[in-house]
Amino acid sequence: MTNQLTKIVALNSWNAIITQANTIFDAISNEDMMKEVAPNRSTGVYLLGHLIAVHDRMLPLLGIGEPMYPQLFETYLKNTDLKKYDSTTVIELREYWTAINAKLTAAFDSYEAEEWLQKHTTISDEDFANEPHRNKLSVLLSRMNHLSYHLGQISFLKG
Repeated sequence: MTNQLTKIVALNSWNAIITQANTIFDAISNEDMMKEVAPNRSTGVYLLGHLIAVHDRMLPLLGIGEPMYPQLFETYLKNTDLKKYDSTTVIELREYWTAINAKLTAAFDSYEAEEWLQKHTTISDEDFANEPHRNKLSVLLSRMNHLSYHLGQISFLKG
């Protein structure tokens, strides 16, 4: 029962934060996504690209599959110049956002309750035996916190 409850809480939390993010993104025009969230800070489009890249890296980390948009990693994960973008448009990024989260949600829906407490792919069996909290659920929780942080920034762009 405890593992089943873990699954329910994980899925409900994920679905709630993705719904909240979609509501915020839908309320911001493509033009406003190009604005900085504060002076000399990230733009909405940069943060959207960053969030897509982070969610995309969850696929191999959680053993779901290969990244869908590895071309975004250089610009949105490794690049420290928040004003520099690749050629991906805001419209394309919005489509990527929807697609990556649909893939993650489908995988999460298919997880058996026990899978949430299994190790993620970057921890060895030996380390996991000593640190069982480094599991798939902890990855999900940290990514939801990460998303919440950036949604706070992005919400400044709502007109």
